[in-house]
Amino acid sequence: MNVLIIEDEKSLAKEVQDFLKKEGYTCEMAVNGKEASEKIFVNPYDFILLDLGLPDYEGLQLLKETKEAGQEASIIILTARGSTDDKIKGLDLGADDYLAKPFSLLELSSRMQAITRRKHGLKKNIVEINGFQIDLTTRSVHYKDNLISLTKKEFDILQYLIINKSRIITRMQLTEHIWDNALEVDYDSNYVDVHIKNLRKKLTQYAPVDWIETVRGIGYRLNLT
Repeated sequence: MNVLIIEDEKSLAKEVQDFLKKEGYTCEMAVNGKEASEKIFVNPYDFILLDLGLPDYEGLQLLKETKEAGQEASIIILTARGSTDDKIKGLDLGADDYLAKPFSLLELSSRMQAITRRKHGLKKNIVEINGFQIDLTTRSVHYKDNLISLTKKEFDILQYLIINKSRIITRMQLTEHIWDNALEVDYDSNYVDVHIKNLRKKLTQYAPVDWIETVRGIGYRLNLT
């Protein structure tokens, strides 16, 4: 999942970025409001981590503009401004959560997972599908007692299909949400298809995976019906 970290304190932004990358997220950084605004209105994100105290922009105003522009990202406010008024204003404007600095990176990760579960109707981090157990926290897949070794991209694709279960996901959407730089990937290539093929091959060694459905000419769907 793609994350935009908006934070003018570069050392903190880098610390958050390094941690989230280890957790399997793809991250971009913006150190001021202008840079953040340009990225928000061009790229799709799953999460935006927003510092209110930007040097050139009022964070709450950027939050308002982000929501008005139809950006579907979940937004977590990260700020040293701990007043109740700021918290209420941020939540009223559409933020999903609020963490006061200094904060624990483990708590940040936990809150991001909780938001993902809530947003996509998942009751827990372990998803069971036809005998497969997919752990979204440890990024592991088991079939009974067997650990199935997936690459980062293969798991990213599987996770994205899970959180968008029953929805048709286009190849373009998968590219934008899974790859670091979607602009460098040819949407007409079979880049996504190759990863799906490899994912299916690994899973079908244990059980059929007809629940990963190909929608001809469009993309893929996790079909649990």
